[in-house]
Amino acid sequence: MSSTEVQMSPAEEARHREAESKVQSYKYVRPDIPGSSNKGLVRLCGTGMTKGIVQIIQEGGENTLHYHDGMDSFWMVLKGRVRFYGPGDKLIGEYGPMEGLITPAGARYWFEKASDDDLELLQVASYEQDASKSRRIAVDGDKPKSNRNQWFDGQNDNAPIDKTQV
Repeated sequence: MSSTEVQMSPAEEARHREAESKVQSYKYVRPDIPGSSNKGLVRLCGTGMTKGIVQIIQEGGENTLHYHDGMDSFWMVLKGRVRFYGPGDKLIGEYGPMEGLITPAGARYWFEKASDDDLELLQVASYEQDASKSRRIAVDGDKPKSNRNQWFDGQNDNAPIDKTQV
């Protein structure tokens, strides 16, 4: 396969350089989750249209049937097992390491840890528009053992962060 150099206009070159200046690297290291939290979330990296996080669930899961408008999510189990459910608690599937699913925008779901091991779940979210405009909409209210989340910055040695910084 041969490579051909393409001449770009100055505006095109500037657009590429701007995009390339925003390339992000990350390394996932599991943080210590405080005892007051049942779930840790590590922000790996993100842009206005895509975000990557790892959710570490020690007990429970995402216990409320909900959906996201304007956001698709790619889910992959890194460690442990998870069960995803839809409306009426209908089982969508149970997944182990290196397995998962995609939840399109508007798809109603909830999930729970399905093994004794802590669950480590990679979530890659893509947005139809700017991520700040996407909403999480609960369908049936909170269930017992609602989430007590602690967020961490995976690009800053897992420093604890506030949800508003995500």
